[in-house]
Amino acid sequence: MVNSIDPHPISTANLAPDFTQAVGNVPIVRLNRVSELCQQHDLYFKLEACNPGGSIKEKNAICLVNRAEVAGLLSPNGTIVESSSGNFGIALAMVGAVRGYRVKIVIDAKTSDTMRRILAAHGAELVEVPLSAADENGSMQVARMHKAQELARSIPGAWYPCQHNNPHNPDAHELYTAREIESAFNGAPDAIVIGVSTAGQLAGISRYFKQHYPRTKIIGVDVAGSAVFGTPRFAYKMTGLGLSFVPPNFDRHLLDFAYTVSDRVAFSYCHQIARLEGLLLGASTGAILAGGLAYARSQAAQNSSILMLNPDRGDRYLETVYDVDWLTANRIDLLDRSQLESAISTLAPIEFAVESATPLYP
Repeated sequence: MVNSIDPHPISTANLAPDFTQAVGNVPIVRLNRVSELCQQHDLYFKLEACNPGGSIKEKNAICLVNRAEVAGLLSPNGTIVESSSGNFGIALAMVGAVRGYRVKIVIDAKTSDTMRRILAAHGAELVEVPLSAADENGSMQVARMHKAQELARSIPGAWYPCQHNNPHNPDAHELYTAREIESAFNGAPDAIVIGVSTAGQLAGISRYFKQHYPRTKIIGVDVAGSAVFGTPRFAYKMTGLGLSFVPPNFDRHLLDFAYTVSDRVAFSYCHQIARLEGLLLGASTGAILAGGLAYARSQAAQNSSILMLNPDRGDRYLETVYDVDWLTANRIDLLDRSQLESAISTLAPIEFAVESATPLYP
């Protein structure tokens, strides 16, 4: 799929010249056992965990790098600087390895050893922001972004994509992810459930389906404690979801429904998915499943096809979400299946203010 801003398209061919043209060819699988609702609705995961680097963020990284190369923002042997808790940084490090760029990723204390090792294995240089830079809710995101901006200004030829504020971040999902869904369903499912962080996935997919399949409902999911939906702020352990500000790509009008999910419910569902569906998936996937199930329960009168986007794989969370000692240390008691069904029955969609204020972002 060639376009004027994307000279290195993601290929659908079986033989790809390099990994950047193999991204997006992932399976979509039906869920059968994780909830009683699987018997009433057709619930699916789009397994972006099956991308070469294990996450959906590879699409954003490839498209943003392609655009920067065309615009002359990134020259041969240049440097890519970014703030990332893991997946986007890994994706940029992978692209940098293939195309010969130096990559510097700004991390913080919440970045797990696994994520650090994966980044380093791809040749990324890590710059850590100290805990003293955290905001009142313990978030390091704004401090990381300021550090990345500072680094980019100090390094000749550096380019800072700034996924949180980049208006082109949704392009990959409008160009590719939305069309992949359309192809798989020969049209569109009844609903698509998307984790909301930088809002790149939400904006790109929603724009496409609102234009071509307006009957498809778009459901956004965030972690409880995040600022994006305007709900109360507090500390959370989730990575991959949650921001301390409202990103500029977020528009509540792109959503038909929105849910916030606690760490406890999200992580509990991660364990249920692994044990009942055979899928070891990332931390945010549990929250996305919870939001999808809550929406499915609200559609009790009819059978619905509901597609949920799985952002990444679970092996990079073995020392956190899937580690009993870590869960105990963080006072997170997992819920069993019956407790989760009860939690979903009380999970209500967010009621947005009549009109939100100007997005708050650094």
